[in-house]
Amino acid sequence: MSGPALLTASHLGVSLSGLEVLHDVSLSLQPKHLVALVGPNGAGKTTLLRALAGLQTSTGTIHVGGDELAALSLRERARRFGYLPQGHVVHWPLDVRDVVALGRYPHGGTDPARLSPTDQAAVLRAMQATDVMPFAARRVTELSGGERSRVALARVLAVEAPIVLADEPTASLDPRYQLDVMTNLRRVADDGVLVIVVTHDLGLAARFADTALVMSDGRLVAQGPPSEALSDKIMAEVFRISAYRADHQGETVILPWAGV
Repeated sequence: MSGPALLTASHLGVSLSGLEVLHDVSLSLQPKHLVALVGPNGAGKTTLLRALAGLQTSTGTIHVGGDELAALSLRERARRFGYLPQGHVVHWPLDVRDVVALGRYPHGGTDPARLSPTDQAAVLRAMQATDVMPFAARRVTELSGGERSRVALARVLAVEAPIVLADEPTASLDPRYQLDVMTNLRRVADDGVLVIVVTHDLGLAARFADTALVMSDGRLVAQGPPSEALSDKIMAEVFRISAYRADHQGETVILPWAGV
């Protein structure tokens, strides 16, 4: 990659209950990139994502746009990061528009019914980007799983943060909705945002990501374009599989094929 980094981490470490679960992770990531964070279960992916956003206590240093994360207020951190956690379940019977409007909270939009024109415009852009306008007035609890996932993503996009962190946003979705979510995140990255996605789907990572970060046992063991970071060696050593590789319509295809 070339150009200035938006998010950097140096010698990042995390211990939970006295056990070191993240070891000496350093990285430098640019805007306008979609980064796939991949690795086996328990590799440290979610821990790293939370640490980068300042949601998990860590050692080492993190800089966002040249500012040290530790020096930023909680509200300023919330403006810098749009965070979509695992599950993204909404339990309250709120209208879809009101759920998306919650994304404006870091900017002072505390009452969805009294948003400023700037906040209203941000909510509208997020809803249009994720195609949730047709059910804007419906209660989110009445929607399908795929529709709720789009609403959750719209809430994150409404923050209009320079960095979006999404933890397994395609989990439990059917293939159509998985493609919808990844296409939306790809579009957001193309518009200038740094998007980091935790995923177990190596095929989606290979197709949509500019960069793959491969975690194993709390360490960053490979990073680079998916075709390089997800090499045969990494597939065998980290994931214990072989893979089928091809190009289709100008895009890389990596399909897990067999255990090794």
